[in-house]
Amino acid sequence: MRDLPSFTLAGYDKGRGLLTQALWFAVMNTLFMSWFCPARLRVALLRAFGAKIGEGVLIRHRVRVLWPWKLDIGDHTWIGEGAWLLNLEPVTIGANVCVSQEAMLCTGSHDHRAADFRYRNAPIVVEDGAWVAVRATVLAGVTVGRCAVAGAGSVVHRNLPALTLQTQDGQRRPVEEPK
Repeated sequence: MRDLPSFTLAGYDKGRGLLTQALWFAVMNTLFMSWFCPARLRVALLRAFGAKIGEGVLIRHRVRVLWPWKLDIGDHTWIGEGAWLLNLEPVTIGANVCVSQEAMLCTGSHDHRAADFRYRNAPIVVEDGAWVAVRATVLAGVTVGRCAVAGAGSVVHRNLPALTLQTQDGQRRPVEEPK
């Protein structure tokens, strides 16, 4: 039986103080996610809150980032509309990566074996040239390899090797390197 009242944030470091967290939530929910916020301003806002963002990065509207200071994005990467980077732990996204519409990168979960439902978090790495397709989910502790593809609607719960496609039904097969 779960004892949810015993859940605590013990051992979890959000990385910034309460004032910075509150300011980010205010900016994210009023400006950053809005359709009228220019893509360049989104990048500037993430950088202002501590994200490391490369050159030529495109971040569309309705993107959610939990903690910008735990985000590192390489050059010429695209983050599609409605993507959710639930980065309780660091998320590193390489260069020339596409994270498509409504994809989710989730670094946090709970230990289902523990009555107190404590966190079981781990970083995510998406290597250069990878594609996390529409509504794909990448879970805590996973590395998506170079030029790998997390197919539309797939749930990637273990490392996805370079040049591998994972389909929605969990099947994996090799793919050719993009030309």
